Amino acid sequence: REAKKSTTCTQCGKILTNTYNLGLHMRVHTGEKPFTCNQCGKSFSQLAHLESHMRIHTGEKPFMCEQCEKRFSDKQSLKIHMRVHTGEKTHVCNQCGKSFSQSSHLNVHIMIHTREKTFTCDQCGKTFLCASNLKIHLTVHTKEKPHSCSVCGKSFSLTQYLHIHEKIHTGVREYMCFECEKTLATGSDLKLHQRIHTGEKPYKCSHCDKRFSQSANLKRHERIHTGKQPHTCDQ
Repeated sequence: REAKKSTTCTQCGKILTNTYNLGLHMRVHTGEKPFTCNQCGKSFSQLAHLESHMRIHTGEKPFMCEQCEKRFSDKQSLKIHMRVHTGEKTHVCNQCGKSFSQSSHLNVHIMIHTREKTFTCDQCGKTFLCASNLKIHLTVHTKEKPHSCSVCGKSFSLTQYLHIHEKIHTGVREYMCFECEKTLATGSDLKLHQRIHTGEKPYKCSHCDKRFSQSANLKRHERIHTGKQPHTCDQ
């Protein structure tokens, strides 16, 4: 009874298997992140998380799928990938019953039903569905581009933009849709592609009720209403 009590978190009541795991768990409450990446400065609460993160910089991918031999940098990515082969879809929408292999895909889909935008830019008032999208948008106002390509010197406001750009030089296509296994060159391409599966159509025509999955398709459609013809034959 005493052993059980000694491994119980006093903050939330969670029971851990031993005092070591209790110490790791307490960092959730204290916010302590003692392990720092010497490449980019990002900090982590556990050494295992730092070791997994370091593979982003080293390119190491020790976890291999036995079905197709595709390799991954961490166990969780391999576990998610395996659902391509098993067909497992454990994440179910409670609004319409549609199921997905990843929680992130379900979260994107749920926006179809809720369409809530709770994150607002204090510079221009534009609203976003998640904090990460707001962070990306804020670079429009700051104009800062601290991340430079080591190959050609081009600069970017966010590291993810730099990583996407670097694939121009390497030719790597590492973004894969876990619904149909299609591979894409950039994360933004993957996001657009996934709307085929989620049915998300965030772009609405200001003249009628028709919606589109891509802004370019909306612009082409709106020419029906405006009569605008921007492409002129030079002959």
